[in-house]
Amino acid sequence: MDEVDEALAVMMTTAVAYYVTEKRRKKNRKRRLWCKPWLLRRQQQGWYQNLIQELRDEDPKCYRNFLRVNHSGFMDLLSLIEGKIAKMDTTMRPAVSPGERLAVTLRYLATGQSYQCLQYGFRISVSTIRQIIPETCEAIYQALKEDYLTTSNTTEDWLNVAREFEQRWNFPHCIGALDGKHVVIRQPSNSGSTYYNYKHTFSIVLMALVDANYKFSYVDVGCQGRISDGGVYRACSLSSALESNDLNLPEPTYLSGTSVKLPYMIVADDAFPIKEYLMKPYPHRNLPLERRVFNYRLSRARRVVENAFGILASRFRVFLAPINLPPETVEVVVLACCALHNYLMSHSTANSVYTPPGSTDIVDPVTHDILDGSWRNESGRMMSLQRHPPSRGTEGANHVRNTLCEYFNNEGAVGWQ
Repeated sequence: MDEVDEALAVMMTTAVAYYVTEKRRKKNRKRRLWCKPWLLRRQQQGWYQNLIQELRDEDPKCYRNFLRVNHSGFMDLLSLIEGKIAKMDTTMRPAVSPGERLAVTLRYLATGQSYQCLQYGFRISVSTIRQIIPETCEAIYQALKEDYLTTSNTTEDWLNVAREFEQRWNFPHCIGALDGKHVVIRQPSNSGSTYYNYKHTFSIVLMALVDANYKFSYVDVGCQGRISDGGVYRACSLSSALESNDLNLPEPTYLSGTSVKLPYMIVADDAFPIKEYLMKPYPHRNLPLERRVFNYRLSRARRVVENAFGILASRFRVFLAPINLPPETVEVVVLACCALHNYLMSHSTANSVYTPPGSTDIVDPVTHDILDGSWRNESGRMMSLQRHPPSRGTEGANHVRNTLCEYFNNEGAVGWQ
């Protein structure tokens, strides 16, 4: 036994001695190359100093396509986050400027290019880009969320949303369209089946409420892909806020031209439970004409959330392939994209590259048919929530749906339905 203890002591002493010697050797080893020479020429030959400035002066349309914002929008974003992302120069080399940090982040969101690819264009090392993109995405989200990504909390705001839904999509008392998407990611290390979803990929879930103009009213992101889609809804803060009536929704009012009062509600699809404040279609089995009319009218209103997700994925093409980042970083990237989507929609013009004519679903002014937007031709990797077997719902919820069905087939009928 003494011999074994002695042998263990010798082994431990040898290991400690080796560790100390190796640590000293690494500490005293001279760095062979502080920075690759071609990276040091960033300020003379990088994309930000050359290509982007040329596009600004010579081809504004390509500038907007390259960064998804025009120059004035870029400078506006830069002014909002510059103080949060600026770094100090050192005696060894100048820091990457805030403008470069914003440009490389927007280019990553617009294309989903790997950090290695971005390295060659911007002449910024992969290790630095790995720090820049999460920091800048967080700064973008924090700077924009209050003005562009805050859920309404006043009755007047909800009434404005409902008026727009009725005017544009012929669905009364609607305060938003709700849906969720699986954002596909690479399998995180040592995660097992935590993020493994029903489509046999790995994902986190983006849940969103969208207004009549394709803008996000509410987003919740980060739920693991393995959680059932019904569980995702129950776990999000919107569900609890609706149950406890914390959103200051308007009181039930009369449907136009009737003596029937109905509550204000959200429209959704079969992945969600039916509630008095959450309408979903009738089950698609041997439906009579009246119920098919209801489903059609609800589908028209619900298209806005499909369009919002479609625009998001087609403009920020980081969503078109599995995102090779840790889940917590993907959450920040998704939130930044949603905030930028609302920011760009709010500043969109008729000739905007972000939402050019034909990019979203539109209503034919003659036939009133809905014409698909160009985003539907994109092969996105954002997957829909899994549909569930029809639920019976409460008596109150079914009463609201049946009342709306009767309204759409009588006082609220339109010729094209």
